[in-house]
Amino acid sequence: MDQNVGQSSPVPEHTDWTLQIEGMTCASCVAHVEKALLAVPEVSHASVNLATEKATVTSKIPLAFEVLQKAVEDAGYQAHPEQHQSVEQRRDSGAHDWWRVGIALLLSLPLVIPMLGQLWRQDWSLPPWVQFALATPVQFWLGARFYRSGWHALRSGTGNMDLLVALGTSAGFGLSLYLWLFPGTSGMHRHLYFEASALVISLVLLGKALESRAKHQTTAALQALAKLQPDVARVRRDGQDREVAISQVTLGDWVVVRPGERLPVDGVVLEGSSLVDESLITGESQPVLKQPGSAVTGGSVNADGLLLVNTLAVGAETALARIIRLVETAQAKKAPIQRLVDRVSAVFVPVIIVLAGITGVSWWILTGNGEVAILNAVSVLVIACPCALGLATPTAMMVGTGVAARQGILIKDAEVLEIARNVQVVVFDKTGTLTEGQPRLVEAQALVGTRTTLLTDAAALLAGSEHPLARAVLEATRAEGMVPDFAGQIRAIPGRGVAGLLGLRAMRLGSALLMQELGLDPDAQTGANSLRAQGFTLSWLADVSGSPQLLGFLAFQDTLRSGAASAIAQIHAQGIRCVMVTGDHQTSAEIIGKPLGLDGIYAQVLPEDKVHIVEQLKAEGNTVAMVGDGVNDAPALAAADVGMALAMGTDVAMHAAGITLMRGDPGLVADAIDISRRTFAKIRQNLFWAFVYNLLGVSLAAFGELTPVVAGAAMAFSSFSVVTNALLLRYWRGSASARPAS
Repeated sequence: MDQNVGQSSPVPEHTDWTLQIEGMTCASCVAHVEKALLAVPEVSHASVNLATEKATVTSKIPLAFEVLQKAVEDAGYQAHPEQHQSVEQRRDSGAHDWWRVGIALLLSLPLVIPMLGQLWRQDWSLPPWVQFALATPVQFWLGARFYRSGWHALRSGTGNMDLLVALGTSAGFGLSLYLWLFPGTSGMHRHLYFEASALVISLVLLGKALESRAKHQTTAALQALAKLQPDVARVRRDGQDREVAISQVTLGDWVVVRPGERLPVDGVVLEGSSLVDESLITGESQPVLKQPGSAVTGGSVNADGLLLVNTLAVGAETALARIIRLVETAQAKKAPIQRLVDRVSAVFVPVIIVLAGITGVSWWILTGNGEVAILNAVSVLVIACPCALGLATPTAMMVGTGVAARQGILIKDAEVLEIARNVQVVVFDKTGTLTEGQPRLVEAQALVGTRTTLLTDAAALLAGSEHPLARAVLEATRAEGMVPDFAGQIRAIPGRGVAGLLGLRAMRLGSALLMQELGLDPDAQTGANSLRAQGFTLSWLADVSGSPQLLGFLAFQDTLRSGAASAIAQIHAQGIRCVMVTGDHQTSAEIIGKPLGLDGIYAQVLPEDKVHIVEQLKAEGNTVAMVGDGVNDAPALAAADVGMALAMGTDVAMHAAGITLMRGDPGLVADAIDISRRTFAKIRQNLFWAFVYNLLGVSLAAFGELTPVVAGAAMAFSSFSVVTNALLLRYWRGSASARPAS
């Protein structure tokens, strides 16, 4: 036990912990660590991931780390506060395993010489004392880890893979020792099995080293993201440029970024113009032009111009840091499918030990040959591999979420990824999702007064608003040199428009629905109907000081995203229906929606009605995904089975969604569903082979069809094959990544 346990710790008390766990070897270990953590009265949630070797713990009240550490150590494992190792540190730790493997194989291979001699019918047998001398260091020095881990498991009343290896190889070694020291009445030494126990340990060590190497590769995408953050920044202070450590950059600092350098901070461009490669952050394949006023993200590459950037976020608050945290959180959480594995793993080792005992006793009774009985029991112990079961799900999850992040798809947790594969209906918001979200004012027609008055009154009501239609009006008035009046008591009317006072006049600006609620009839205007029939979005201005009166209308045009049609086609190809919801008039909505081949269009929808539409589709038995980007979409994003938010939209939408799409490309929706399906295909493959491997392997061993050496080799490579299969996901490339910027 760590000598610091019970002493004061510099680590503060809090309610959420991420622990590094040492000593776990299989799925049984995961169950035991979780059980030990949950036994702490203050702990409300604990989840352990074998692939990352981390535990996430939530407590009801602030809790000291030492309490959790003691619980883990009492269960036979070690716990440390989370530490982020560099790639080089991981390689160093892996090298420690490989030299052990090398020595074990060097000592074990001479023991195989007699087996090779039998192929040529030659007696190449080694003296018993030589076999003993070669096998003993492998068994008790290089194999000591199995005894330590197995003993800790026994002491805590549990079992793990190391216990099975320790029991099996000890039985083989003990049998060999007995046959050597007590040769029998003939005085001749019978065949010894030192080579079996030594080779089993060597092969298991080799398998664990290969598995460890493969597990580190599952985090390659996350490591690539982490390496994007530069260590230094060039800051302009007092008119001079100087290099400082990234930790010394503060908000408001002006950072100079030369061509070819990575941006060290998030910010906005003050001076300069350049193409910036954001592909490793957003998945965007084409460089993006950045000019004064453009937002830039730390970690992206400045291609060809000198930029001066005003710092808006540093360190843990940058977009890159948030992305890494989101991916790490998703990888730490368990998929619902893992619950089945956890239930099996909880009883796996005890069942195998019982089966090995039954195998040994049965063979002894049937044949009367103790050697055969012990060897078959050893094979049962050695062939069983709870490690493959434990790695089947988390390794695929790690690779899937990591490669998705590289393509601009951020997945909040494993449950979202599992649900996304079953999506049957995708509900798209229109503005900013299927369209560019940058409408322009194309017509302003006054019914009372002049066009100038109509525009300045509308601009006064919209001053300060960030709504896309408001920006279009304000840009048009600025372009024409108009100066709007001051409006007071401005308030938003959710889903309908705005209200305010212009002098003594009470004004309303908004949709046709708002006008109808005021008792006005906007549909009676022939000119407006003509524009609506062309697909323009209309907003109406009314004076409601006395009897409500229409003053005029504004017509806006928004263009479809260039990838919208192909995105809908890709989703249809996946067997999924697509519908659109919008606050626009039915005619305008159909002008936009019909060319896309949508399966349904819901027009004149208020924000609260978006939720009702999602719930209605779910009530019909559909698994529903909602795609949006605005504050008004947040309730629907939360109500859907899977919410997908465009990152260029609002933070509220991103927090409500389970999946964040880092680019304004609706094609990422199809990619998110595709990576979900591919990830869970890998999980199903891994679990199938892990279960089948154990069922067949244990059965063959029990019936005497496997030698301990073959069983050890099979067990050693089973978990490695599971991880390697998961690593094939690294070669996935979303279809959206191949398209040019929209």
